[in-house]
Amino acid sequence: MTPCILCVAITGSVPTKADNPAVPTSISEQIESTHAAYEAGASICHAHVRNEDETPSSDPDKFAKLQEGIKAHCPDMIMQFSTGGRSGAGQERGGMLSLRPDMASLSVGSNNFPTRVYENPPQLVDWLASEMVKYDVKPEIEAFDLSHIHKAAEMNRDGRIAGQLYIQFVMGVKNAMPADRETFDFYIKTLKRLVPDAVWCAAGIGPNQIVLNEWAIAAGGHARAGLEDNIRLDKDTLAPSNAALIKRAADICERNDRPVATPAQARQILGLRPA
Repeated sequence: MTPCILCVAITGSVPTKADNPAVPTSISEQIESTHAAYEAGASICHAHVRNEDETPSSDPDKFAKLQEGIKAHCPDMIMQFSTGGRSGAGQERGGMLSLRPDMASLSVGSNNFPTRVYENPPQLVDWLASEMVKYDVKPEIEAFDLSHIHKAAEMNRDGRIAGQLYIQFVMGVKNAMPADRETFDFYIKTLKRLVPDAVWCAAGIGPNQIVLNEWAIAAGGHARAGLEDNIRLDKDTLAPSNAALIKRAADICERNDRPVATPAQARQILGLRPA
């Protein structure tokens, strides 16, 4: 079977050390945590950055320091920057794309989050996509809704998203798409119908992380784990590290007779430039 790419979502914009002391918020903590997850099998680092008070930031200088540190310790790891809306507004969300990470997240439509609307207006989506083309950054489409898969397919057809399409199904966000198995299966079916050569992965939020890990790995897709999405191993136990959550995903791969992709294999599967 195709090797499974494991993506570690190290920090995000929401969890703090008050929620789980293992959440890495400083650049040095993020580098150390990413290196441990890399050793556990992660090929992609999905990165957010924080200010000293743990609030989210979109400061390109912080992203540059994080990228430099991770490349020093994990030279072939795939760097994926977040352009999410909690850390900035408007084009500020893409200010770090000129650093030319391997990848960046791209949300192509709006949806509800637990306490707010996650706004992704068409003009901003097109601008972020054009910046990714400009700097040779591969988008990871974060699909929070079925319409986002259709929109990504449209943008791929007309060239606004270049090359092979890579989509992540995000399930379990309160007020957005729940972790529903029939919906998950329909996502896969729809993507294969619209873009037969597309590659996909899945992310589950909170207790749904392990559920989506299991579904995606068994179905031949790729998987995301990490403290951004989930701070627990179970309802009674905080996750001790990002590496622990990646190891859990790697163990699921082993049970499904799927090898964990090396960074070189992940780059080949995703059509990325060599490290």
